[in-house]
Amino acid sequence: MSGGEIAALIAAIAFAALVFFIIRVLLQVSKTLLKVDTTVAEVNKTIQVVTRDVDILSREVEGLLVKSNSLLLDVNQKVEKVDPLFTAIADLSLSVSDLNQSSRLMVSRFSALGKTATQASILGKVSQSAIKKMKEKRTAKD
Repeated sequence: MSGGEIAALIAAIAFAALVFFIIRVLLQVSKTLLKVDTTVAEVNKTIQVVTRDVDILSREVEGLLVKSNSLLLDVNQKVEKVDPLFTAIADLSLSVSDLNQSSRLMVSRFSALGKTATQASILGKVSQSAIKKMKEKRTAKD
């Protein structure tokens, strides 16, 4: 065997080893691509399920919003009907407060009048006693 033949044999063996390793890598890549393909299919199914669920939820939320808007409108209308009642209650409480103040003023005036009447009564009794004593003195002199 000559040097050229040995070089050709080494090149052939190297080429065979290279082909062997390339085939192994390609088999691994093929298995990985199959797993990726399976995973992508599962992700697509999951996305379809999630999309369907989100559509159902959005319809339910839309119905809920419509109901809550009508409920809020009803509450606002009822509050408008009740507002005059609260205004009347506020006016009534103001009137009661004014009446209480007037009553207190009247009681304080009657109280002052009672003190004046008591003083006048005492003054009247003292005057009667003085007049009676003066009459007694006059009758005793005569």
